[in-house]
Amino acid sequence: MKTRVLFVCHGNICRSTMAQFVFQHMVDERHLTDRFIIDSRATSTEEIGNPPHPGTVRKMHEEGIPMVPHRARQITWSDYVDADYIIGMDEWNMKNLGRMLKGDPDGKVYKLLEFAGTQRDIADPWYTGNFDATYEDVVEGCRAFMKYLHENGEV
Repeated sequence: MKTRVLFVCHGNICRSTMAQFVFQHMVDERHLTDRFIIDSRATSTEEIGNPPHPGTVRKMHEEGIPMVPHRARQITWSDYVDADYIIGMDEWNMKNLGRMLKGDPDGKVYKLLEFAGTQRDIADPWYTGNFDATYEDVVEGCRAFMKYLHENGEV
């Protein structure tokens, strides 16, 4: 059985795609690819159909992290049912996810940096233009999430 992970942000072109690509890279490096399905979604409809933000693409190239073809999609109830982990990037995402996913009845929704022991938001490069800071936050969160999965016997 594969662990299904969805990373979620507002538009699904910056932070959630970056987290998807970073976590997929971590999984691949550990030869765990066959144990995960990793994707990302949006809480809004604003960017639906758009590719990852050029800043995300640039940062992934800079870091040597492969990307998969991606177009922004909004999260649905069906995604909730299928997922094991739904991971939001900031407090606003968390509020929207709670509303959109009927209050998270199965306890699948987490905030990424929660795994690193903080309630801090992932820096939003849409407003700051700083994809380096976002990358550092995403890596911190993804490493902590991988550690959490390891400690709970999921990897």
